[in-house]
Amino acid sequence: MYIIVGLGNPGRKYENTRHNLGFITIDRLASKHDIKVDKIKFKALVGDGRIAGQKVLLVKPQTYMNLSGESVREVANFYKVEPDEIIVIYDDLDLPLGNLRIRKSGSAGTHNGMKSVVYQLKSDQFPRVRIGIGQNGDKDIIDFVIGGFRKEEVPILEDTVDKAVMAIESMISETVDIAMNKYNSKKTEGGK
Repeated sequence: MYIIVGLGNPGRKYENTRHNLGFITIDRLASKHDIKVDKIKFKALVGDGRIAGQKVLLVKPQTYMNLSGESVREVANFYKVEPDEIIVIYDDLDLPLGNLRIRKSGSAGTHNGMKSVVYQLKSDQFPRVRIGIGQNGDKDIIDFVIGGFRKEEVPILEDTVDKAVMAIESMISETVDIAMNKYNSKKTEGGK
């Protein structure tokens, strides 16, 4: 079984913001695989189904970003999954807009939602999918991450979310290493 967690903030105010790319990716994955993410459990919206023949639980913590780990810990404890069976999807300010970075494990970096997950799981040994949102320029970081997308960013991020969905499917049907080789963005001119 795989627990697939998208990080974000609940409520209409945050619906289409950079900080909710984890939720947006979960919604796209759910739609593609006909999984309803509508049950309230573990301080989250959850839905179960199958992807690539494997049982999955899609999770959107409703605790707000900085407490996401509480929800993830409750799910992990209930299903008694190992950290490598948890995939976390989140936005990353340190990656260029539209870049995708898959890792088997690692630190939380500067992301408060990930800090909460690592702290609550007492482990950083779980795969993650980071979606680049670019730098905030001269904008306040909080205003930037909870702000909406500029018109020119939308097609880039739509494409990146689609790639994130394919990467997650690859992580489940193949391996994290194969998904990394296929979907990690290469550093080239223009950040593609």
